[in-house]
Amino acid sequence: MNTKFIFRSILAVVPWLMSILPAQGQTFSVRFDLADLCRKNQFETINRQLSWFYEGDKKAVSLSKNAGEGIVWIRGIEFSNGTIEIDIRGKDFYQESFAGIAFHGSDIDTLDAIYFRPFNFQSSDSVRRTHAVQYISHPEFPWSVLRDKYTGNYEKQVTPTPDGNEWFHVRIAVHYPDVTVYVNGSDIPCLSIKKLNGRRTGKIGLWAGNNSDGDFANLVISTTRKR
Repeated sequence: MNTKFIFRSILAVVPWLMSILPAQGQTFSVRFDLADLCRKNQFETINRQLSWFYEGDKKAVSLSKNAGEGIVWIRGIEFSNGTIEIDIRGKDFYQESFAGIAFHGSDIDTLDAIYFRPFNFQSSDSVRRTHAVQYISHPEFPWSVLRDKYTGNYEKQVTPTPDGNEWFHVRIAVHYPDVTVYVNGSDIPCLSIKKLNGRRTGKIGLWAGNNSDGDFANLVISTTRKR
């Protein structure tokens, strides 16, 4: 399967990326300045407002809080197989912090996503801690269906345990149908699942859940062409 990125309208921002495909066995990575993309209107926002800011070495964006799910697609990029890395910051506020990455999407109703509940990271309730990282597959498999029918399979505790109010680093490896999630440099995955649909490619974006905002920085997307 062809694993290259398809870069379209993003060429106005990074024109040298057109039609790049790594040689067989080689990995190609792109680091995105999210603040710059925001300034240049290179996001498609749905049910959220987006703003940019600098904090230390982070050139970041912030999604506003709103009822319902929100998505910010990166214009002109189609992602198939590879690795997504990003820094995310939510907050330790019960039921008001759901932040993550959507991929293989076409719209807000059709996507896969990995997201986090930072308010559960260090909860004294052991059950809540097992609801810290979540996979969803819209439209058939929202979190509620997965929790009811496949309890414990698509949401897990995050280890090592981050601070719910601080930045944490996420690495998501997507090699259809396998999706594996690592946090804060750990070599041990906190979540490992098989996708629940046949989608192999689509849009990629920043995702926030109901009544949630979220901050994002240091996005790197990598792909490796198989030999």
